Amino acid sequence: MSTVDQQLEELQDQITNEIPPDISVTDVKYEGPELVVYTRDPKQFAQDGDLVRRLASKLRKRITVRPDPAVLSRPEKARERIMNVIPEDAGVTDLDFHEDTGEVVIEAEKPGMVIGRHGSTLREITEAAGWTPEVVRTPPIESSTVSNVRNFLKSERDDRRDILEKVGRQIHREEMSDDEYVRITTLGCCREVGRAAFILSTPETRILIDCGDKPGSDDEVPYLQVQEALGAGANSIDAVVLTHAHLDHSAFIPLLFKYGYDGPIYTTEPTRDLMGLLTLDYLDVAAKEGRTPPYDSEMVREAIKHTIPLEYGDVTDIAPDVKLTFHNAGHILGSAVTHFHIGDGLYNVAFSGDIHYEDTRLFNGAVNDFPRVETLVLESTYGGRNDYQTDQEDSERKLKRVINETYENGGKILIPAFAVGRSQEMMLVLEEAMRKGDIPEMPIHLDGMIWEATAIHTTYPEYLRDDLRDRIFHEDENPFLAPQFNHIDGGEEERQEVADGDQCIILSTSGMVEGGPIMSWIQHIGPDPDSTMTFVGYQAQGTLGRRIQSGWDEIPMPDRQDGGRTERLQLEMDTETVDGFSGHADRQGLEDFVRTMNPRPEKVLCVHGDESSTQDLSSALYHEFNMRTFAPKNLETFRFI
Repeated sequence: MSTVDQQLEELQDQITNEIPPDISVTDVKYEGPELVVYTRDPKQFAQDGDLVRRLASKLRKRITVRPDPAVLSRPEKARERIMNVIPEDAGVTDLDFHEDTGEVVIEAEKPGMVIGRHGSTLREITEAAGWTPEVVRTPPIESSTVSNVRNFLKSERDDRRDILEKVGRQIHREEMSDDEYVRITTLGCCREVGRAAFILSTPETRILIDCGDKPGSDDEVPYLQVQEALGAGANSIDAVVLTHAHLDHSAFIPLLFKYGYDGPIYTTEPTRDLMGLLTLDYLDVAAKEGRTPPYDSEMVREAIKHTIPLEYGDVTDIAPDVKLTFHNAGHILGSAVTHFHIGDGLYNVAFSGDIHYEDTRLFNGAVNDFPRVETLVLESTYGGRNDYQTDQEDSERKLKRVINETYENGGKILIPAFAVGRSQEMMLVLEEAMRKGDIPEMPIHLDGMIWEATAIHTTYPEYLRDDLRDRIFHEDENPFLAPQFNHIDGGEEERQEVADGDQCIILSTSGMVEGGPIMSWIQHIGPDPDSTMTFVGYQAQGTLGRRIQSGWDEIPMPDRQDGGRTERLQLEMDTETVDGFSGHADRQGLEDFVRTMNPRPEKVLCVHGDESSTQDLSSALYHEFNMRTFAPKNLETFRFI
């Protein structure tokens, strides 16, 4: 018998001893980080609201209780009993019964009402019907991504359960080594922005954190081929942790499955959905540009199937010697600062991912409150000595001035924006400005994936800033449903109509003007001297966005009649840059993030910034806080113990 099987037997005995004698336990299994307990008496389990919590505390495990399939009531009967328990105002849109696990997935417009205070309604559902409820939100704006991901995972439930059981056995295996060390290997995004990838390794475990591309450089990818990365192959990695869905962090996650990786991806639920949206679009753009993408859509599906979503604040075992906790990073939807607790109090490492320290209209500011952190790996996008962004109020005033001046000239405002994050921030600013009369009422056209990304935001309001979340819960106050917003879904014909029409605002992807519908808008609006192109996000070195921002007034564009030929397009439109809307902390925010950590880390690795930014920030933190700091290069390994 394996040590894991022995462990499960002992756990089953322990649980049986802890629970009342009239409650049976028929099986105990690991599914990913969770311990799943099967019982013939789910109703009795549910009656004692504290029982599961007490067991979880005693065993120090995350516990899910499911009914033994042999005692399940028929779905038709259970449906009736469940609907009698759930308040009508919850807006239940679907019940999906899974007899193999005794779970019922309840989709509702107001999931909080299905859950009840401290889970009271969930317990009532189990008491009444004997099934274990799982609750998901019905998106206020229909999202094909959310729908596709949910349907795909539903169709792959059997496979997924096998994956989770295998992962669970890996996590809870016996430790093999008596050595003690913690290493970080940099595989990308050091002294550069993009292609984020790190290996965190112990004698027991190897974890890959992020795996992205580099904007503006098709040929620069993380150093996955080096020995320190995949070693004997992708299977030598025990787990992948994804901080957020932007492609410079996520683009090559599916490639791992092509290389033979078969383990878990830990991330938040919205990041899982956004990763699906952005990586599929990445393949689409590559195909349209005649490039051969490094993987296909089947690998994206594999990545989604292997994802284990975690919530902020949940401490989760992901290896025999590693616990992972996600915290809000304030950067984009679902973005996470990742905290790794290694060994039994041996060492703690936090990776900031991309962070925004202050609150924005969309998100609460990044969390930096950890019990302990010895080493912090910190982004430095705006770490340069002069990288102080304009205050957001000043930025909004400048944006409104640009819009009003362009409107008075009879022109259009073209804003290149990332589909995820900046676009929704802009939508909130523009909706409020029109509501308050600060800018004239006019259509706001959303092109590319912006509407779909917005729909995903409204599916997960619990990840948004507190006051915005409350507005989304009330449909008549949901700012994303304001009548000014128009989703461009008619392609080139609709774009031509908008270009020929009256004043308007156009938000379009891609944010760095590297392909996507923004290229078409530049052809329509670029030659108009009354119109303005307004940059509100970071433009990486080497991108067309950076060139236009730097003053290029003639750019190469594909010929509309003959896509194979390139023509020169003369830009007559005005260009403006409005700082302050970035999803990244500026130099002050990065220093404040470190300053307010308690306790502060002993070491900081400054990454994800160009050479001068990482070195400037590293030097400043060293002098200000008297801590050891580094601006590593790619392919360096740091040993901390």
